[in-house]
Amino acid sequence: MNREQRAWLIALVLCVVGIAGYLAAQWLLLPLVNQTRASEPPAVRIIVVSEGTTFRQLASMLEHERLIASQWGFEILGRLTWADRRIPAGEYALHAGMRPTEILRILRDGHVVHYPVTIPEGYTVAQIASLVDQRGLADKAEFLGLAHNQDFIRTQGLDVSSLEGYLFPNTYHVARHATSKEIISTMVADLWQAFTPELRARAKDINMSVHQVLTLASVIEKETSVDGERELISAVFHNRLRRKIPLQSDPTVIYGLKAYDGNLRKRDLSSASPYNTYRVRGLPPGPIANPGARSIRAALFPAPTTFLYFVSRNDGTHVFSSTLAEHNRAVNKYQRRSVRTQASRMMRLTAPSFSLSP
Repeated sequence: MNREQRAWLIALVLCVVGIAGYLAAQWLLLPLVNQTRASEPPAVRIIVVSEGTTFRQLASMLEHERLIASQWGFEILGRLTWADRRIPAGEYALHAGMRPTEILRILRDGHVVHYPVTIPEGYTVAQIASLVDQRGLADKAEFLGLAHNQDFIRTQGLDVSSLEGYLFPNTYHVARHATSKEIISTMVADLWQAFTPELRARAKDINMSVHQVLTLASVIEKETSVDGERELISAVFHNRLRRKIPLQSDPTVIYGLKAYDGNLRKRDLSSASPYNTYRVRGLPPGPIANPGARSIRAALFPAPTTFLYFVSRNDGTHVFSSTLAEHNRAVNKYQRRSVRTQASRMMRLTAPSFSLSP
């Protein structure tokens, strides 16, 4: 074979290799489904990567779910990019319209699926634990245990008996593999984002500790959900604290009961609980719920009023009074009238009916 023939042969081989390489690259690196030609978008599949899953097992899973064309090709891609060393555990949302390189990047960077969970203002630690448990994001017992575990609480920079009041109500996006410690730590961190240095300075100005502010804010949170009333209710409690008058807040009594069936009874108001603010002067020993930013701010900036009392109008709002005489009139108008109305309605419902025969 002369020199010219060898040159042609080499050129032919290189051409074949080039075409084969191009086709292999197309097969390995292009999406399994061409989205521009598909009649409908490819279905998203949730791929669960457990702790200890090897890259080979993951590649096999992706091929089985028809997300990639080749297991061995994906393995080679992982080795070439050093992505095969460790893929974070979690749930990943993938579809066949993604390039293998895009799938690999999502897995390598740990872009796991996050589930939104909203913690309402005024929820207790127990209610939050139940909520995240129902959503399948944490174990209720473990969550509650950590919220009362002194060693764990100290890791949050706190010296309190429980994290009641310190789990900030917000909408969180939680990965399925997140731990209870991570979830709680995020909630505590969000509290400090809301309880700014300026608000802490304000607390110092009015001679209140952060714990006292959160305690008062939690009582305000449980007393009203009306934004325009928070500062007024705060004023009532500040005025009572200043005059050493018991707060007489029903939500604090309820929090201290071992069991509550929805009815607060007269005997409950004389219970020996430290949360019974009908008997104990001053603030309860700690928060009775987890307050939101508006109630925290209201606790720090009460309205400039002389109000000492408030009573429900039975529509979610309250009547505020500065004297006991005014308060009694409001109670007679809104509470006793409500009781009389209900009693009258019950009499009408239960009264026998008579019909006269012709």
